Amino acid sequence: MRTAYRALASLIALAVVLQVASIALAGFTIAADAEDGATIGADYSNFGESYHSMAGTAIGLLALIFLIVSFLTDVPRGRLLAGVVVGLVVLQFLLAVVSFGIPALGILHGINGLAIAGVAGAASRRASTPVVAGA
Repeated sequence: MRTAYRALASLIALAVVLQVASIALAGFTIAADAEDGATIGADYSNFGESYHSMAGTAIGLLALIFLIVSFLTDVPRGRLLAGVVVGLVVLQFLLAVVSFGIPALGILHGINGLAIAGVAGAASRRASTPVVAGA
């Protein structure tokens, strides 16, 4: 189960990296489309935006699976780290919803995404550390 824990933690961290890339792609696509004369309105969408939305949902599901797996492994503080990841993912969703009304809060959405990747990466590294018998 350590391997599953480590794989899920690494997958979540990688998924967040792809989230950062996709939102950058969305922003540059919007700028290029606007420069080309496209109307950017409520019905406008591009691949980066669509991917970011769908992948965010997938990260939420991965985080829940990660939490379940954390109860089946002996990773030191594994449940705590998985719980923190789930909490940060919930906060991420709330920040996304609120940021549409208060765009400046989008800064916190970005920072929190990096926190998710950091905690998931730390969990992956912790799962890679061998358990010392009697310690």
